[in-house]
Amino acid sequence: MGFDYFYGEQSDQFVFYRTPKVFYTDKRFARLSRDARTLYGILLDRVSLSKKSGWFDEKGRVYIICTLNSAMEALGITDKTATKLFVELENFGLIERKRQGQGKPIIIYVKNFINSEILRMQNRKDSESGTRKNTGQESENLRCNNTDINNTDFSNTHFILSEREEERRDYTSFFIDSLCIKWLKEQNPFDCGLIDEILELIVDTVCTTSQTIRISGDDKPANIVKSKFMKLDSSHIQFVLSCMKENTTKVRSIKAYLLAALYNAPLTISNYYQSLVNNDMATGKI
Repeated sequence: MGFDYFYGEQSDQFVFYRTPKVFYTDKRFARLSRDARTLYGILLDRVSLSKKSGWFDEKGRVYIICTLNSAMEALGITDKTATKLFVELENFGLIERKRQGQGKPIIIYVKNFINSEILRMQNRKDSESGTRKNTGQESENLRCNNTDINNTDFSNTHFILSEREEERRDYTSFFIDSLCIKWLKEQNPFDCGLIDEILELIVDTVCTTSQTIRISGDDKPANIVKSKFMKLDSSHIQFVLSCMKENTTKVRSIKAYLLAALYNAPLTISNYYQSLVNNDMATGKI
């Protein structure tokens, strides 16, 4: 396979995963494997998307979602290797994983790679092993590396795809993980086409440039609709699938119906399942 040469400023047209330069220039990170460094760069890339989408916990900390399957596909590795890399990053203190329960993906906090606690922990470990002799000089080197990172590694570049295409690709990957699309298809094998349609509709909605989005005949502010869609999880999609199966009236516009169902899912899902419980209790099923 032959590739063309770079001409002029063409080399500035690409966007890259941001693997921190300090991972290669500072000895504190020498024990971190190359694949783990690359995975951290992939996770770090998702932090900016989560931040833009408002994915903050109650303490204001940004979190991301990246499943084993996503890591496997991105790096071309097995599930065993992907698991090992996540554990390596977690043991090193560079990420923290938090389980949410069955059917929901693990959320990940990507830690600041220049966090003083992490560096002190690694420095203490290295000192105990007798590999550190001049901490002050290395701290000075690290500060210099931070400048390099800010000015070069994190510079804004553009991919050959348009910004809209890039954004859509990122959101598609994001929702495949956050909505557990693979798990949903396994649970609903006859609804795979509908699940794909729902995923595409969600991505279309959060990527729209319109100021308003029509929901059940009303024009809602787009930012409010986007915010609600960003908070959807697999249980909401499962709820919408159930509603589609139980609906007996003719649906004139599937898109409009799905938009309304997705928008209202977080508000109506609790009442829906409570009514089912009440019905089962009344009929003696439970």
